[in-house]
Amino acid sequence: METKMLRWTAGITRLDRVPNDATRQRFGVVPIADKLREARLRWYGHVLRANDDSVCKIGLNLEVPGKRPGGRPKQYCLDTLHLDLKIAGVHPDQALDREKWLHHTRRADLATKPPSGINATKNNDKGFSRLNDALSGARFIND
Repeated sequence: METKMLRWTAGITRLDRVPNDATRQRFGVVPIADKLREARLRWYGHVLRANDDSVCKIGLNLEVPGKRPGGRPKQYCLDTLHLDLKIAGVHPDQALDREKWLHHTRRADLATKPPSGINATKNNDKGFSRLNDALSGARFIND
């Protein structure tokens, strides 16, 4: 849905075959998955720094008695958080230093910068040229 709105704003259709990454980068918008990961890690750091008797910390570490249901294992909150920690490259012990934690977990804003490397630039130039071609022929409300 997010990319659909960006395309609509720029006057780009799917037929223009402009990559979603090029559209997001043009507007300086980060993928929603990255922003959600950042928010989850920010919340997790808050919980780890909280007192041991706080409701959020008790709820996070709560062990529920009984068996898990059969079939495919469900995705649990802690499983997602551990995956987010692995992707961000941080350890839960670092959460005690709030400034360091925020520095390491706020990666989504850095994604708006153009990627480095030969292959990344080559692929993005093609997308940007198509995006610029589409934008040059687009009519905006102010026109």
